[in-house]
Amino acid sequence: MQGGGFQFQFQIAGARDRMASDGKVVVEKVGEKSSVTRCFSKYPLKFIIPRKVGPSKTDAVWIYSLTYGGGVVSGDSISCEFTIGDACTTVLTTQASTKVYKSMGSKCSEQVLEASIGSDALLAVVPDPVTCFSTARYSQKQVFRVVSDSSLVIVDWITSGRHESGEKWDFDLYKSTNHIFLEDNQPLFLDTMLLERGSITSIAERMQDYQVIAMVVLLGPKLKQVQDQVQRDVKRIMSEQLHIPSASLGHQVITKSDNFLMKPSFIASTSVFGPKGNGVVVRIAAMTTEEDVFLTDKVVSGTKALFLTFPDYRIPVRQLFFACCFCNRARVTVHGLVSCNNLKIDKLDSGFNNVV
Repeated sequence: MQGGGFQFQFQIAGARDRMASDGKVVVEKVGEKSSVTRCFSKYPLKFIIPRKVGPSKTDAVWIYSLTYGGGVVSGDSISCEFTIGDACTTVLTTQASTKVYKSMGSKCSEQVLEASIGSDALLAVVPDPVTCFSTARYSQKQVFRVVSDSSLVIVDWITSGRHESGEKWDFDLYKSTNHIFLEDNQPLFLDTMLLERGSITSIAERMQDYQVIAMVVLLGPKLKQVQDQVQRDVKRIMSEQLHIPSASLGHQVITKSDNFLMKPSFIASTSVFGPKGNGVVVRIAAMTTEEDVFLTDKVVSGTKALFLTFPDYRIPVRQLFFACCFCNRARVTVHGLVSCNNLKIDKLDSGFNNVV
């Protein structure tokens, strides 16, 4: 790669070599614009890369990842690699939730993603949530390699399952790992979430009434303003969530008074990571998917950091919202509705009110 860029060489999923990867995408600067210079995928993985993503001045590559059959089948093992060149902007997303079908014979399905992000580059991984069917066993691992001025957004979230079929946290195993490494292979962020059916208590009992678990990672100089806004908003939102109005005191902390505990419909926290404090992780638990989306709307409302637009007007509200978070003329309201001077959208698949 030219101009002091870099390209990490690494293995996928232990014994696999690079030739065994099911998908590979390389994004580089071509004529001062972020462009896909290499794209490969094989069954069951497929990439959709829209050619037009907005006005001619827009510099962002959108990549939609999908699997044939609409989900991950028992025993599937899918791996992919992404190389984001210097000063490039890339968004990796999905068209719908990642469905993990029932496990056959205790087989575990797995997905592995590895990505390298160049200098002054941005990668935003903003998929819809994972939904595991009853008895499903699923493991996913994402490894990101960055330099000091790379920027990275990771959204990693799971729902409790197919509520319409009476399934709530009815899967056998869910494991999600996110690792971020610096140039010298020094660990910057190591995180693993494990939900496994136990012999004493079920996942549903441990999760109580919460139906969505989410994590958002914001790293790098291009996201500094977003990070600051997130921390302020989460502090404010949780202060409101954990207090109740009081006629005499104005606000009163919710306690176990009168033999009951008022459980908040969602919980959020933020923490800073990295030697220079240049990363922020947001963790969210919500009782419904809608509440989780609304909370994240609130967390990022009013931010003005980057400029991304949309390859299609019929996109899920989550992709719409996440993209607007980075638009320098976008506004996300507390009710989940989005307004943006760069968009004129007549209809959304989500069923929300029209957005103009």
